[in-house]
Amino acid sequence: MVDLELLDYLEGYLTEERKQRFLEVLQLRTKHITVAIEDVFQMHNTSAIIRSCDVFGVQEVHVVEDRFAKKLDKNIAMGAEKWVDVHKYRNTSDCITTLKQQGYQIIATTPHEDSTLLPDFFPEKKSALFFGTEKEGLSEVVMRQADACLKIPMVGFSESLNVSVAAAIIIQDVAHKVRASQLDWRLTETEILEKRMNWTQKSIQHVKGIIKRYYAD
Repeated sequence: MVDLELLDYLEGYLTEERKQRFLEVLQLRTKHITVAIEDVFQMHNTSAIIRSCDVFGVQEVHVVEDRFAKKLDKNIAMGAEKWVDVHKYRNTSDCITTLKQQGYQIIATTPHEDSTLLPDFFPEKKSALFFGTEKEGLSEVVMRQADACLKIPMVGFSESLNVSVAAAIIIQDVAHKVRASQLDWRLTETEILEKRMNWTQKSIQHVKGIIKRYYAD
C-alpha cells in the first residue's frame, strides 16, 4: 500500500516537468505483454532488449540466468533497469511456471516454418514473448511449453537477425497493436501509484535519509 502523503512529500523534491513526465509515461505502460530473455550471453544484447521494453512501454522483463548468471550479475547496466521491473530466474522452468501462474501465454520467437508471422499475430491474451541465445535460439524447455511461435517475415538472404534487433522489432509491433486495441492493457491505479513511488525514490539522492526524517518528524 502506497503512503500517499509520503509520495506527495517526496514528489516535492522533483521538478514539475519530471512529475508530469512520470504520469505521461505511466499512462502508456503495460503488463499485458511482457518479455523473457533466456540465457543471452552478450550483455549488450540483454541491455538493448531491456531498453527496448522501456522505449516501447513494456513494464516487466524476465531474465533467465542459467549458464551466464555471474556474467549478468556483474555486467548488467543498472541504468537499463531503472524504469523497467527486471525479474531474474536461475532456470527457464521457474520462469515459465511463474508467468503461467500470472496468466501469461508463452510465445516463442523462432524462425521455424510453422511459426505465425508477426503481422498476423495479435495478443488477445496476456503474452510473454521469449527470446533466446544468440546462436542456439530458445531451449527445448520453452519450445515444449510454448502456446504459440512467432517470427519476423524476412525476404533477404540472411535467415536470422541479431537477438536485440529482432526483439526491438517484435516488441514495438506487438506493443503498438495492444495500445491501439480495446484490450484492458493499462496499468491499474494501484500499479501506477507504486511506480510513481518507485521512480520518485530512484530520482532523489539520499532518499532513505529523507524518508527517515519524514517519519521522525
